[in-house]
Amino acid sequence: MTIDQLQIFLAVVQHMHFTRAAEALYITQPSVSAAIQSLEEQYKVKLFHRIGRRIELTLAGKMLEVEAQKILDQVELTERGLRELNDLQRGELKLGASQTIANYWLPRFISLFKQEYPGIAVDCTLGNTTEISEGIVTGLFDLSLVEGKVEASVLACLEQQIIGRDCLQIVVGQSHLWFERLTVEVAELTTTNWVMREKGSGTRQQFEQVLRQWGIEPTQLNVILSMKSGEMVKAAVESGVGAAAISNLIIVKELRLDMLRRIQITGVVRNTTDADPLSRPFWLLKHRERFQTRISQAFEQLLVSAKSVE
Repeated sequence: MTIDQLQIFLAVVQHMHFTRAAEALYITQPSVSAAIQSLEEQYKVKLFHRIGRRIELTLAGKMLEVEAQKILDQVELTERGLRELNDLQRGELKLGASQTIANYWLPRFISLFKQEYPGIAVDCTLGNTTEISEGIVTGLFDLSLVEGKVEASVLACLEQQIIGRDCLQIVVGQSHLWFERLTVEVAELTTTNWVMREKGSGTRQQFEQVLRQWGIEPTQLNVILSMKSGEMVKAAVESGVGAAAISNLIIVKELRLDMLRRIQITGVVRNTTDADPLSRPFWLLKHRERFQTRISQAFEQLLVSAKSVE
């Protein structure tokens, strides 16, 4: 059974005449007769009584009329939905984002996107870098945004580009011994307790990479707490239990109110031409082969355009 057959059948029902139905559809009368005959033979039913020069619907025909109209109504709705989707009037954007990006950087862009495309629903899932990068591979998300290093095995099927940046800050709370100090020698980093993000977090990956650049193995730090979010890390550090490396996006208010103190690290041999090792990019990830909707293309363009004017 095809859409064309149903359209022809309903035209015959409307006009109760094969020739007038053919004229309305701009096809030949034999084509109309053939479509009806094909339906009747395929399902071994009669759709019309032929009474002299007129026709009447049979019981099977009346049933098909109701169901065919439902089907064609749904087809029309689907076509309209596809057209509206194509015009970015409706649809859904599925994003995956690591914690820092999702909580502190991304909301502004989602708001701008919703202002321009109010009919599009945005579904954003939070996780650490590992979880979010794996999600884009398996098709859970249209686009993913992470700040950590993506595993090479995962990255092989992805495209990535930088769409933002932040910087890690080493901070302590008011009751910490370092709070009144402006600088701390790099060798002293192993002499205090630390609060870290969980394994798989981009923040932890970045800080451990920096430690190695400074000649310190991450295992040398006395990590007393591992937390699933930056907010949890911040709260623990404010209580004075230890130091932490945390995104500057998370601690703007706390630094302004002097609830946390930023610590400068000295004694590090650094080439003046090198970028700050605590600075890190935000990566936009998309699958190399999966179809990218116009909605995801529009959101990507918003992010890229915003970066170009920074």
